[in-house]
Amino acid sequence: MGSADERRQAVLRAIVADYIASQEPVGSKSLVERHNMGVSSATIRNDMAVLEQQGYISQTHASSGRIPTEAGYRAFVDALHDVKPLSSAERHAILDFLENGVDLEDVLRRSVQLLAQLSNQAAVVQLPTLSVSRVKHCEVVELAPTRLLLVLITDAGRVDQRNVDLAAPIDQDGVRLLRDLLNEVLVGKTMRDASAALARVSTKAPPHLADPAARAAEVLITTLVDATPDRLIIAGSSNLVVPSGGLQGVIDALEQQVVVLKLLAGAQELEQVSVRIGHENEDEEFSRASIVTTAYGSGDEALGGLGVVGPTHMDYPGTMQKVATVARYISRILRGE
Repeated sequence: MGSADERRQAVLRAIVADYIASQEPVGSKSLVERHNMGVSSATIRNDMAVLEQQGYISQTHASSGRIPTEAGYRAFVDALHDVKPLSSAERHAILDFLENGVDLEDVLRRSVQLLAQLSNQAAVVQLPTLSVSRVKHCEVVELAPTRLLLVLITDAGRVDQRNVDLAAPIDQDGVRLLRDLLNEVLVGKTMRDASAALARVSTKAPPHLADPAARAAEVLITTLVDATPDRLIIAGSSNLVVPSGGLQGVIDALEQQVVVLKLLAGAQELEQVSVRIGHENEDEEFSRASIVTTAYGSGDEALGGLGVVGPTHMDYPGTMQKVATVARYISRILRGE
């Protein structure tokens, strides 16, 4: 690569960085004053003209400076080999805040609140689904003589509760036997893997427990296997409110679960941060936004996606690092570290 190409890359990085900081068009004079380019303003103007021809920057009107295009932001992000790490104080504050969560859902809720605050954008996280997490334990609690509470706990820390209405009362010994029977079928399996065994669980139960076992299995299958929705937590949508109203479509789209799930669909690999800029997003609602996502999980398995949604002029290095750090700490908590 020639020195002219290297210098133009440096000019592009400087334009993007300055525009992100000020949201004002960047001129050649300010680049010379703020950055040690080692060349004249005339040379910088020539470089800017080439970058404009290449589609990396644009000029709003003849006398103004330049602003980055989507292609310019993409080139900037692709050139980020080393993202500046957070300080030890920042990392400690994040981990301390997340570790105080009472369960996984609370940890994830804290995560999006924290990301929204740190990035000043909107943040979203997907709760682990039962299709990927495995059952750790199923507790059976007597609520009334003919009503039971099933509490399903997964290895990812997800807790689901369902009520079961019985045709006749069940004693404490029956409750314990039913709990053991359900755990024999469920523990170590995903709900989808256990569905066939659940359908036959009543045939394995003692005669007096056949009906309670069948009712418990039916509730688990119909409410957790056949109708398990992906659950999302979103925070910071109000951060996207700007005077121009340009991101109102993004705010409206964030209220649609299916659309948000599509945003997180690409977050399948741990330790990999994905950035989609403007029209790289499939949905038109996000054509004026950028989305930074990654996955969190336990061991080598991704359990859900985590991300930040903001304007295309977001602070990419800072946002990428914050998203990666929070996801890494969620994974550590899941591993019990």
